[in-house]
Amino acid sequence: MKRIFITGAAQGIGREVAKRFWENGHELVLIDLPSLKESELQDQFPERMEYIQADITSLELRPLIEDEMKKGIDVLVNNAGVTRDSTLLKMEEKDWDLVVDVNLKSVFILSQMAAKVMKEAGGGVILNAASVVAHNGNFGQANYVATKAGVIGMTKTMAKELGKNKIRVNAIAPGFIATPMVSKMPEKVIAMMEGKTPLGRMGKPEDIANAYYFLASDEASFITGTCLNVDGGIVI
Repeated sequence: MKRIFITGAAQGIGREVAKRFWENGHELVLIDLPSLKESELQDQFPERMEYIQADITSLELRPLIEDEMKKGIDVLVNNAGVTRDSTLLKMEEKDWDLVVDVNLKSVFILSQMAAKVMKEAGGGVILNAASVVAHNGNFGQANYVATKAGVIGMTKTMAKELGKNKIRVNAIAPGFIATPMVSKMPEKVIAMMEGKTPLGRMGKPEDIANAYYFLASDEASFITGTCLNVDGGIVI
């Protein structure tokens, strides 16, 4: 049984990732903002689950997460992410800062915490959420794209630095996934994106969860420093 930390775990992809690990007998430490979904999580994961209500960008709450990691961590999934879309000429600095803090800076902070514990324990796995938009950019998402491109670069650097400590670091770049965030988009936009995807559909959160589970497993023991596109072929 491994101890799995997942950020942004209350809904969407994060919750599906948690389900995948939990169903295979692992222990969960789920991290997300204070949420009414806590009772739902407790119902879904009645055992082997701890829920930390924490803003991962908060200086005050970092010690809470760090202390929990010191009790043991085998896998860290840096899944938390936000969007604040706007074109470059209209984007406000506060929206740039928030997206960078959540999507990029938190990956650095939590990975550093986890790596210190994993090094002493003899190894571990760090998995980061990138995005296919990091490869080609996306209109109205200069902040989001910058963070996801940064995650890919940071993943490769961490893999080079931490390999000697038997810590593997990889990233997943999801394509167009049916999450609560996506469901708010206009139907014509959803239809357009499905039409651009060679497999002709949106991805499901389970598709991403399966990829994370594989990269965390012993079957992926010789994979590090990679960014795996799980996108139905949209970036071909």
